[in-house]
Parts: sequence; structure tokens; C-alpha cells
Amino acid sequence: MSAILDQNASTIDFELDGRSVSACEGESILMAAERHGVSIPRLCFTDGLRADGNCRACVVEIEGERTLAPSCCRAVQPGMKVKATSERSRKAQNMVLELLLAEMPEEGFKWNDASIPDASPVPALPDDPIGQHGELSLWATRSGVTVRPALQSLKREQPAPDVSHPAMAVNLSACIQCTRCVRACREAQVNGVIGYAGRGSHARIVFDLEDSMGASTCVACGECVQACPTGALMPKTHIGPQKVDRQVDSVCPFCGVGCQITYNVRDEKIISVSGRNGPANEGRLCVKGRFGFDYVASPERLTKPLIRKAGVAKDPALCDDRVDWREVFREASWEEALDLAAGKLKGLKDQYGAKSLAGFGSAKGSNEEAYLFQKLVRTGFGSNNVDHCTRLCHASSVAALLEGVGSGAVSNPVKDVEFAELILVIGSNPTANHPVAATWMKNAAERGAKIVLADPRVTDLARHAWRVLPFKPSADVAMLNAMLHVIVNEGLVDEAFLRDRADNYEALKANVQDYSPEAMAPICGIPAETLREVARAYATAKTSMILWGMGVSQHVHGTDNVRCLIAMASCTGQIGRPGAGLHPLRGQNNVQGASDAGLIPMMFPNYQRVDNSQAHGWFENFWGAPLDDQPGYTVVEIMHKALAEDNDPHKVRGMYIMGENPAMSDPDLNHARHALASLEHLVVQDIFLTETAWLADVVLPASAWPEKTGTVSNTDRMVQLGLQALTPPGEARADLWIIQQIARRMGLDWRYEHQDAGGEESYHGVEHVYDEMRRAMHGAIAGITWDRLQRESSVTYPCLTEEDPGQPIVFMDRFPTSDGRVKLVPADIIPANERPDSEYPMVLITGRQLEHWHTGAMTRRATVLDALEPAPTVSMNGEDIASLGLQPGGTARVASRRGSVELTVRRDDGTPRGSVFIPFAYREAAANLLTNAALDPFGKIPEFKYCAVRVLAVDPAPVSG
Repeated sequence: MSAILDQNASTIDFELDGRSVSACEGESILMAAERHGVSIPRLCFTDGLRADGNCRACVVEIEGERTLAPSCCRAVQPGMKVKATSERSRKAQNMVLELLLAEMPEEGFKWNDASIPDASPVPALPDDPIGQHGELSLWATRSGVTVRPALQSLKREQPAPDVSHPAMAVNLSACIQCTRCVRACREAQVNGVIGYAGRGSHARIVFDLEDSMGASTCVACGECVQACPTGALMPKTHIGPQKVDRQVDSVCPFCGVGCQITYNVRDEKIISVSGRNGPANEGRLCVKGRFGFDYVASPERLTKPLIRKAGVAKDPALCDDRVDWREVFREASWEEALDLAAGKLKGLKDQYGAKSLAGFGSAKGSNEEAYLFQKLVRTGFGSNNVDHCTRLCHASSVAALLEGVGSGAVSNPVKDVEFAELILVIGSNPTANHPVAATWMKNAAERGAKIVLADPRVTDLARHAWRVLPFKPSADVAMLNAMLHVIVNEGLVDEAFLRDRADNYEALKANVQDYSPEAMAPICGIPAETLREVARAYATAKTSMILWGMGVSQHVHGTDNVRCLIAMASCTGQIGRPGAGLHPLRGQNNVQGASDAGLIPMMFPNYQRVDNSQAHGWFENFWGAPLDDQPGYTVVEIMHKALAEDNDPHKVRGMYIMGENPAMSDPDLNHARHALASLEHLVVQDIFLTETAWLADVVLPASAWPEKTGTVSNTDRMVQLGLQALTPPGEARADLWIIQQIARRMGLDWRYEHQDAGGEESYHGVEHVYDEMRRAMHGAIAGITWDRLQRESSVTYPCLTEEDPGQPIVFMDRFPTSDGRVKLVPADIIPANERPDSEYPMVLITGRQLEHWHTGAMTRRATVLDALEPAPTVSMNGEDIASLGLQPGGTARVASRRGSVELTVRRDDGTPRGSVFIPFAYREAAANLLTNAALDPFGKIPEFKYCAVRVLAVDPAPVSG
């Protein structure tokens, strides 16, 4: 059993099949028996879901009781005498299995539908460990149960299969009505799509109001597929026998939640993904994690190095309108491509100096790749001009957190909302961006926690919220200072916490006096009494937790927004305890780890400033190379420097970009693409010919996440190990190998590889790179050795020794500042850089959506994800749609002062009037052609979340009728 028991729980002695054994207090008979080696069939029970006891396959005898008891939902009692394998118990268990098996369709999935890969029936193999009917076949085989001829007449009329959903197939002829899918959907994921209808022989599983699965409100998390014990619900890629060639444990490559997964591999292809019982997800996944895996097998994968043809100019128009790649590039050998890539970079450095080069690393790769990449830039290029996507998502959060609490990491894991009485979610849409994290919030609401959703858009989490604060875009500081005003002036502060653990409170107190709720209500759009009510509830709750996303950070006042959140938590003492803390939700799978590893221009690994003489000296000695002692340029600044005059000594002339796509992710894309095209030499290392790669001189084919072994660090500060499941296609190579090849050609004698017993290079030295990074991080992950990761898969830092279990909650006694105290920083209202006017009267908000991620390079090439959301849309309030003469489903042109795009209109009344929302994953309508490159002065993050636009009808959809 994978369920984790409380090791501190008291034990209970009882008798099991004549033996004296013990159980933990509250443990079920089924779980206790399993621990003691007694296997009991079960179908309606599975780890992670509430025990229901309705299948009766797990019944056992209990002395003194007349009827058999379901062991899955009966807790062990002191002195209880249980017979799990008695003749009576086994006879009853086997009868249930036989009756259920008798109703199964004989040939399993007999569908001939073009939407199902390999849809023809597949006979069960003799050595198939699970068989045609999943767990039912497994338990029947273990118990020696076969269906007697007399029971064949029990077969019911079989319902028609439902293959309407792009990802999942429904075959209710195999349904045993165990309700695991219902509990998975309604109680674990809290989506409320699957229900149970009818009575008696008419009882059945339904989706919404008996809709087809494809037409229902299903969000395709696949929790029901994972829960189903018989194959009545299955991924379309894994219909039939469940036998696979191998299963490989890894970590989801998408958002920062860090769900642990298992790749199911057959014939050297991933055919499905299962959720593992990891600490961040406990088996849960979302649509991207479960069904977004086949991008690795896309025919668009890069498989050979490419070199730009002589005389072919770099045309930014190719980022939108592609031609045959053979018109732009030619294939090359690795030797030629690497020599040209590194040779030209070295030549530019020799001619123009170290500042002429820059590097963008990736938050989508491993910690080891991030560490080695930043080391290459610092020691090989000779400057600190290295950055990655954290600059575009949470740089302002990190700036404020480092300033205030001395650490850029979260104080509590997401799952700590379990212990929170009040959960403030601000500037985040977790049901779309962090869906598994959202399940913990919804679970908390089901248990009685109060969720406060503060966001200009009313998103899906609002259905579970106690209060919704749809404040005006860019009015964060006004709203938060109003709540601080209430906390300060109504005596709701934690006096002891402020006295013992905080500095600068008096300045903060004086600053918020001008921000009464009554004065701020017209500015932020939230009634004064509501602001007071929420402030009081947050301050007086036993435990309150704040979680935020890029809606807080991506503003010119993003750092001030987070300063206010730090002040709220500190003034009320809502930090450093279970259920009380601060959590900026990380957007990419390794944005936390890449930052920890030093992939930022002003910090060495573990946030040691490059201009700190002690840190600078230590790293010069550690790496054995002279280092620049001045911070480098950030992402947006590098783009500006690429367009600098030729006489600028800091003009950037050459770049090495690994796994990033600034031609889609940067603000004001026309400017960014012009900058990339103006470089004298651009090397791009990626798995696809991305928008950025079209502007490269050399393109190096890299490895996708399932093709590598390495660690990543999630939003909860968990260092997690992913193992290689596949071999890179064609001549594509591991990213660590490519970085080392570039380094050697830049004059660095790096030798991280070692040979295994068969004489092959082992992971290109990933364990050696990890060990060096561990030492470079000065103790933060000292106790997380490579061997420990291989054993445990996930360890939370800080972890100071190998005996240290890790510290999920930090700041409990002191903050990692110079004096151990939090520094409170007052904030005032700073208006958005660009306000609406008569020419551009609306506000653009950008973000992600459930089915796609980041710039779409991976998810747009994942079959299921692209089928679910195939086209770019602009979401607008229904009243705005009507007033502008638009129709849902029609086409609109959205324009800013920097560019314009055309998209399909989608009605969303949660989007406030006067605003539009556009996802930024679509090349054909890139939202960042519109966005403003104005920077937060502290975090140097662009103002993605606010710019002025106008909307015009292009092709109104016909009104149906």
C-alpha cells in the first residue's frame, strides 16, 4: 500500500487470521492486513480517495458480528478478531469478483473509431499482469476466479461507447459502479462533472446532465481514468491490455507544482502517464501532466544540427509566417555546428570584450543544466550577462522577498492550505495555471476554510470562494494598503511578532494612514466595508496563507505589490507556522531551481550577490577562473543592448539561448525580434525550430524532458529527481553534453562525464554536476545527496545534513536576514506605465490557460492539448462584446501602440468590462506583440499584465437562430 501512515500514531493490538498483530490508530482493516502480508481484493477502494465500501470485494469476518464487513472502511479496534482469508470470507470475495466479471464485455474494447489509436480489439496476453479488465482481471486471476457458464445469462444490455473526448474513451459496459470516478472527480479534484444517476438496474455514471464526455464541462484532468479499476474510462492511447515494456518515474515538465509522474513506455513510445504518490500531488495530475506527453514524438522535433545558409538574412517575419526550413538552414555535422557556434562566440569576445556576449538559460530543463549554463557564461563568456524566464514572471516577487525576509523562496508548501483558516489568492488563476495546487485549495474550502479570491478577473476558483475581490486592474497597492490600514488602525496587529521579529513598522504605520478603505474604494473598485471585512478575517484567523501569481508580479509596481503582502503577513504574525505564510506560485517546472542554481545576472548560486566581495572571491576560487564583479544585464536589458550603437562598449553582439523562446515570451515582440535578428551571432539549443530558432545562425537539437535524467526544484522547494525514459531522436543530444562541448571550445577544460560498467557515458556526468552545484549552494541542499535522491525521489530544502528530513516550513523562529528580522517596506501607488485613452480605451491582461503552457512550443505540439484548445482567443465581457458590435465566435483585431493580432472572440463575463484577456501561447496571434516593455525598477520585470489596447470587429460570427 502506498498510503503513508502517521509514524507517531499509537498502535492497537488485534488478531488477524489467528495471528496477533498491530495496527495504527484509525487504520483500516484492509490497510493493516496489507502491511502484514494478507492480500484482500478491493475494487471500490484506492489510495487517495475516501473509502466507500460499496463493491463488497473486500469483506472479512469479524468475530461477534453477524454479517461480513467491508475491510476498506472499518477501522481496527482493540482486541478485534478478523478472519480475512477464512472460507466464508474468500467465498464472498470470490462471488463478488465472479458476478462482476460475468457482466464484463467478452472482447473488451471493440471500437472502430478513427479517434482512437489502434482501436481494434487487442487480446489479453498470457503474461499480462493486469489484463483486459484492469484491476478486476488482476484480482480475479490472483483469486483463481473464472465465470461459470450458468452466470453468462447475467450479461446486461451494454451501453454504447462514448469517444467524443479528445483524450479519453468511455465504455460503461465495463463499469462496475464502484464510484471511484465520482469520488475522484467530485472529492479529489472537486470538479463536479461526474455523477451517479438512476436507481436499481438503471443506476449509471453520468457526465453533467447526461452529456457526452466531450460536451461536458470536463477539464480532462484524467483523475477518473487513473481511478477506474476496470477500463470503463481509459486514455485513448492506452486502450486494451495494460502491459507496458517499462515504467519510468519522473516529474511533470510543465508548471511549478512539481507533480510526480510515471511514464508508461511501449515500443519506445510513451503511451500514457500516471500520477505518482509524490508529496506535491499525491497521485493527482492535470490535463497537461496526464495528456501533454506526445510532443516528444512530434514530427517537428529537431534531429540534426542546422546552420544558416550563407546570404540568407534573418527575417523576423518568419516568426509568424514560416517557409520550408531548407530555404533558411542546411544540415550539418555536430563537429561543424559546435565549432561554428562556439568559435564565433569566442571570436566576438576576443574582438569586443566579455560584455559583448550574453546567455539565456532555461527553467524548463534541469538544475544541473541551469547550473552548468550560468557557470559557462560567467567563466567562459566572462560576464554576468545570464538570465532566464524568472525575469518575466516572479523577478519582482524575489526582489521584495529578498529585501524583506532574506529569501526568495516560499515559506510554506501549497498543501499547507490544509491548515489554513483563510486563504488569500491574489493575481493568480490556479485552476488554469496550477490545477493540482488548486485542488488542495478546493479541498480546504470543502473542509470549511475561507478562500478570498482577489483578481481583476473572476475565475473558476470563485465558485469555491468565501469572498471575491474583482479589483480594478493595476490597483493592487491601493487595495492592499487599504486592508493594511484596517489591520493597523483597528488594533489587529500581532504586537509580539512586530516587537520581536520586525523592523520599520512605524514607517509602515504612518504610510498607510492615507489609505483608508473609504478613500481607496473608488480607486480599487472594492466597497470599503468588504475591504474591512476581508482584512479583519485575514488578521483574526488562527492561520492565514497568501498565494499569488504573475498578476501581482508583472507590473511596474510588482515589487511594491509584494511588499504589501509581506507587510500583511508580518503585521498579523501570519508567517512561520503551519497554514500561515507567503507563497508565490512558480509558473515553470524549474523556475525555482534555475534561480537557486544562479541563472540570474546579479546572483551566484543560492542568491549570493556577484558584487559581494566575499562571495565573488569564493566563487573565483571554487571555479578556478576570474569572474566579473558587476551584475549583468537582464532579459529585456540584453535586448536593448543588442540594438545599441556600434560604439557602445557594452553592445551585445552574440548570444547563446538554451531552451528559451524570447521571440514569443518577451514584451513588445517586434522590438525583441528585431534585437535577436540584429545579433551578429545567435546560437539556439532547443527541441523544436521555435520562433527564436528561426533567427539563429546555428541551431543545436537538444533533449526533451523525458529524454534526460536530472533534478528540478518545484514551487514548494522540493528537489525532485526525474529519470530518462526515452532516447533523443536522430542526432539530438543531451543538453548537458552540448553545454560541455561549447565550454570546451570556449577554452574551458570541463570533464564531468564518467563511464559506467559498460563503458558508456553515464548521464553525461549529471550526478557530478549536481554534486558540484550542491557545494556551490553553500549548505541549502547539503543534505540532499545524489544517492539520497535516487532513494527518496523528493527532498525539501533547506536540508542541512543527510539526516535532516528537510524543512517544508521556514521562518519559524527567525528570518534569513542579517539581523534575523523581517524588514517592512512602505509602498505607495505607482500608476501603470501606459493608461487607456480615447485611442486605446481598453486594458489588456495576458496569461496562461489550462490546456497550454508558456509560449506553446511543447503544448501546441501535444495532440490532445491542441485538440482541446486549437486556436487563439480573446476573452471579453458580454456587455463589451455587444457594445463593440462583436459576436462570440467572430474575429476581432486587438491593437496596441506596438502591434496588432486577430483572434476569435470568446465570451467570459468574469473578465471585467473595459478589459480583454489573451493567452500568450499562440504564434499566429502572439499576445506579446502588444505588451509593454516598461520595467519594474527593482525586479526589472516587464509590465505584461497591463497595457492600453483597442478592439475592432473583423469578421462577426453569424447569429444563430
